[in-house]
Amino acid sequence: MGVEHVSEESGLVFHPMDQFIVKPLFGDGPIAWYTPTNVTLWMALAVLAIIALMVLSTRKRAIVPGRGQSIAELAYGFVYKMVEDVTGKDGIKYFPYIMTLFLFIVCANFLGLIPGSFTTTSHLAVTVVMALAVFLTVTVLGFYLHGVSFLKLFWIEQAPLVLRPILALIEVISYFVRPVSHSIRLMGNMMAGHAVMKVFAAFAGLAVIAPVSVLAISAIYALEILVSFIQAYVFAILTCVYLKDALHPQH
Repeated sequence: MGVEHVSEESGLVFHPMDQFIVKPLFGDGPIAWYTPTNVTLWMALAVLAIIALMVLSTRKRAIVPGRGQSIAELAYGFVYKMVEDVTGKDGIKYFPYIMTLFLFIVCANFLGLIPGSFTTTSHLAVTVVMALAVFLTVTVLGFYLHGVSFLKLFWIEQAPLVLRPILALIEVISYFVRPVSHSIRLMGNMMAGHAVMKVFAAFAGLAVIAPVSVLAISAIYALEILVSFIQAYVFAILTCVYLKDALHPQH
């Protein structure tokens, strides 16, 4: 409200958060769970981008890879090594799931940098589903593999006995907070960067500060490219850490 009021007084009207509004693709009616929206459109485009990168670009399986196959192989090797380093050999069987999460977030983030596009990972409804899926998968897997022994994850045997119940309570709380921090971290970073760019873009129409505004937008855009990759990496590596807890709760 404050931004809108000040901008109207100076002759500018801009709404940095309007870019995150969910809109139906056809018509202006109410949005139901089955309504095609700008969110579903750009999620579908992210899936198509993954198919183009990992399936179409590698279908020839060339000994000397082209650009697309090279990127696909680099992404595969990068995530595979991350899963192996964090979770150990036992976690390799879950590599496809983590690879899928990483690629979807990367593609959604980068597609959101296209002018006029929609950043699906800037919505909590999208990130919280992925975070809850990781949380529930890890929890169910932990109890499936170890039974009640999975609860050892919360019992710090190295701590003094008198402190163990207190630490156990803290560990339980932090465990259930995981999906909150896991989802909000990604959503918050993507939303903040795009909102700041929109604010600077609104001042680009003023001749006095237009050069500064353009330089600021360029710098933030470059930073957002880096953030788009880093946030996908952070989400994936945290998934690996949580998976390690399910595989080896004694650690």
